[in-house]
Amino acid sequence: MYNVILSLHHYIAFAAVFFLAFATINGIIGSNSGKVFEDFHRKINVFALISTHTMFLLGVILLIVSPLAETAFADMALTMKNAVLRKAVIEHPTTNIIAVVLATIGNAKSKKAIGNGKRFKVTMIFFGLALILILSRMPWEKLF
Repeated sequence: MYNVILSLHHYIAFAAVFFLAFATINGIIGSNSGKVFEDFHRKINVFALISTHTMFLLGVILLIVSPLAETAFADMALTMKNAVLRKAVIEHPTTNIIAVVLATIGNAKSKKAIGNGKRFKVTMIFFGLALILILSRMPWEKLF
């Protein structure tokens, strides 16, 4: 069960990075070109939002059932001294929670923004920040 959830979390993280990058690039191009914010652009944002929320949900489940997290939560003083454990159990989840919140806010603000340029700009900023945060705490050493 744990390995299945870990694999799903791994692959959905790649989907989230892809859709966040696509939404960010879409926002950059749209805010600089005067394009019209169409339903296609809204769907890109929704796919980015769905993939980040799914990644978050699987990550929370992993944090609950992971043997590594169980060991880390047993002795938090030792966890905070160990860089690998601290990154896996504290930094990675916290940073990704902030990224999911930013993506959620960005999606909501882009729907409420008035004007095409403003919608693209909001998308670029919030989804771009979420992308940067996710990429900064991704466990690159475990991915390949």
